Amino acid sequence: MSPEGTADGRCGALQKWRPSFFGALTAVAFFALTASAQNVIPVNPTINPGFMPPIPISIEGFSGEALSVLEFDLYVQGFSIVPAGQSQYHISGSDDGNVVGRLSGSGPRDFSRSYTGANIRREAHAFADDVVQAVTNKKGIGQTKIAFKSEQSDGNGEIYVADFDGHDAQAVTADSAIVASPAWVPGRFALYYTSYKLGNPDIFYSDLSTGRRRVFAAYGGLNTSAAVSPNGDKVAMVLSRSGDPNIWVCNADGSGLRQLTHTHADDSCPCWSPDGQWICYATKIHSRRRLAKISVDGGEPVPLRTNGAPDPTEPDWSPDGKWIAFCSQSGDFFNICVMPTDESTDPIVLVSGEHPSWSPNSRTLVYNDLVHYRPILSVLDVFTKQHKYAHNVTGEDSEASWEK
Repeated sequence: MSPEGTADGRCGALQKWRPSFFGALTAVAFFALTASAQNVIPVNPTINPGFMPPIPISIEGFSGEALSVLEFDLYVQGFSIVPAGQSQYHISGSDDGNVVGRLSGSGPRDFSRSYTGANIRREAHAFADDVVQAVTNKKGIGQTKIAFKSEQSDGNGEIYVADFDGHDAQAVTADSAIVASPAWVPGRFALYYTSYKLGNPDIFYSDLSTGRRRVFAAYGGLNTSAAVSPNGDKVAMVLSRSGDPNIWVCNADGSGLRQLTHTHADDSCPCWSPDGQWICYATKIHSRRRLAKISVDGGEPVPLRTNGAPDPTEPDWSPDGKWIAFCSQSGDFFNICVMPTDESTDPIVLVSGEHPSWSPNSRTLVYNDLVHYRPILSVLDVFTKQHKYAHNVTGEDSEASWEK
């Protein structure tokens, strides 16, 4: 049971402040050198979570860190790395000083580019992003970031920000307290998170570009699980100021606080629909844990069907609006599931794990798995079920939130 104050404990265990933040990242400049004309080989357009075959691609000419980055980035975005004779697409190049990369097999979208102005890791991420864009027509995730909590053996921890694969992690708190539930502000280098730094589970706002932070919600009782609307003007959260943990919403400046749900069911884990009109959350209906959604203007909650996925919690709505990922519990086991938002089919169980968070391109999830009973971050391609462990800080890393 996580000590963050919610009855079900599934939305994050609720850790000293040291303003540690990132300087502006050096832009990765690239230049198109050549483009070869080959027959276009279509990519399977079927959207079927867990059952799509991976796209076979071969890699030549890279080694060390560059090769590791390319293999990781492409694998968790639906590619399989195969020998050249078995591939549908081929990438080649070098990483001697800087990354030079070429893609062939995509017809008019073939390219050859040089990447300069950053270290090898960032240049390789940029090349992988260009490959993903050319082959799938979707923006890659190699240059995106995640926030997560890293916990010590005493239960205290800190909030970290890292590249999506867990590398280059930096602590952005120094609370030496229980922390939980980091959540990005869309389009800004800023976070909300929950901390016991002041002795109570309070929500803090931290501007990572300046190092400034402030208490956002410190009402009596529980203040946790902040979730920011897609346009950044509203914040949903779980407060127990009226007695039970319920969903509340307010403006980004803290004004206009309104209680949306009025149950005795320990509501938790709010997330927003991409159009900002609905909030999905976990609750209990007739003593059974369920997912529901409620209009941001209030009204009656709408239960969601999660047939075959019992005790659902920790929902996250995909940025393209098509899917809701969540965690389902069966006995002592937890699974990552996805379901279409129109409920046209039953949820699909993908892998074991907890606390899923969607990538900006609505293809990949970051979540935490258990290895030797310790939570570690993992990255999952939803449609092929291919997944890899991310680089972890302490071996007790969890509750990742993907920057949008």
